[in-house]
Amino acid sequence: MIDYRNAVATDGAAIDEMARRVWLATFAHSAPPADIDAYVANAYGPAGTLRRHLADPAYDFQVALKDGVVVGYCKLGPTFFDGEVPTAGTIHLHQLYVDPAAHGSGVAPALLDWAKGLARRRGTPAILLTVWEGNDRARAFYAKHGFVHVGDYAFQTGSQIDRDLIMRLDL
Repeated sequence: MIDYRNAVATDGAAIDEMARRVWLATFAHSAPPADIDAYVANAYGPAGTLRRHLADPAYDFQVALKDGVVVGYCKLGPTFFDGEVPTAGTIHLHQLYVDPAAHGSGVAPALLDWAKGLARRRGTPAILLTVWEGNDRARAFYAKHGFVHVGDYAFQTGSQIDRDLIMRLDL
């Protein structure tokens, strides 16, 4: 059985560890090791972006737990685009990560439903997200759930620049 709840500050280390592991499993092959190391050093750990956002009231997190262990999470917050697409009134789905051991268990759709519900309760007309063009599994998941490609974003991993697709779901 999977339990879902809003994340709290004390979840930081567990979310961080799971996110780092999933990120490396998904993206470590996509850039030179020095670029991967630079990205991971900035994103994860006690001073990383993930934990800073967990402490920031502008961001909302939902966690999925199996037997008390984080197997997925979703993070919503303000957009960071700089003119690539219109953002007025939107919310940004920054991350929806699921441990590969929990793939197919319904965690990702449940977390996405939480994100859509939160956006609707806030009167937000649309959700934006970015997904790496090489992440076929994630792209297919978002398309299946109604997201459409509306633009491109230059995502930096260390010194490497990758093409991320900006996707939008009108609510």
